Amino acid sequence: MKILVAIKQVPLRDSPLHANAAGKWIDDGGLSFEVNEPDAYALEAGLQLKEQHGGEVVVLCAGPERAGQTIREALAKGADRAIHIAADNLEALDTLGSAKLLAAAAETEKADLILTGLQSDDVGAGQTGVVMAELLGMPHSTIIMHAEVKAGGIRVKRELENGWFQHIEMPLPAVLTIQSGSSKLRYATLMGIKKAKTKEVRRLTPAELGGLPAAVASIEKIYTPRKNKQTQIFEGDAKTAAAQLIEKLKFEARVI
Repeated sequence: MKILVAIKQVPLRDSPLHANAAGKWIDDGGLSFEVNEPDAYALEAGLQLKEQHGGEVVVLCAGPERAGQTIREALAKGADRAIHIAADNLEALDTLGSAKLLAAAAETEKADLILTGLQSDDVGAGQTGVVMAELLGMPHSTIIMHAEVKAGGIRVKRELENGWFQHIEMPLPAVLTIQSGSSKLRYATLMGIKKAKTKEVRRLTPAELGGLPAAVASIEKIYTPRKNKQTQIFEGDAKTAAAQLIEKLKFEARVI
């Protein structure tokens, strides 16, 4: 069974973030980076399925040279090999563009199962895995807590709202987006770190995959939220003031 896991390198959580000079994205100079947490759970799900059914886990990552560190960490945890789409200007891509780039690389692997995290910690659109499935013409399911391979397909457990879950059976090949917290993440062992140095990392460029897709959506501006304080006195008796307060909270603050 061949399992392809798409991972992304993102800024370390709690990093001090500032807009870059163009105001279009963050200034990543001096930042530390790590694997996107939801993608770490996708990798763990892939490794568990490999342990149960055999085969291989292939990591797919698009990013600059520094993303190589994140790829090696995935290999140290047990992935068999990796594909690195190396490019420096991927922040200009929208969700569709990112999915097209990943799907083009995934198409060459003919994987039985493609796993992604539910969303990225930096953009948080939660769409890349679903768009990949559409581009590849594969069935897909999201917010997956557990996956079990059955004869001719896979049975998944999806998390819904208010403590409800849904069980679905799907044919393979398929694409799943994995929910964070669905399992306990493993650590890389010393032996795994040593083996990672010798594992294959196939490098591709966007040009080899048809070039960078043109964006259909773009970020106009990012900025630090403005903080301000306002005081408003409601006139009238307690009942009238309470009615005015509820109206403000409902239609202006939108907290009730």
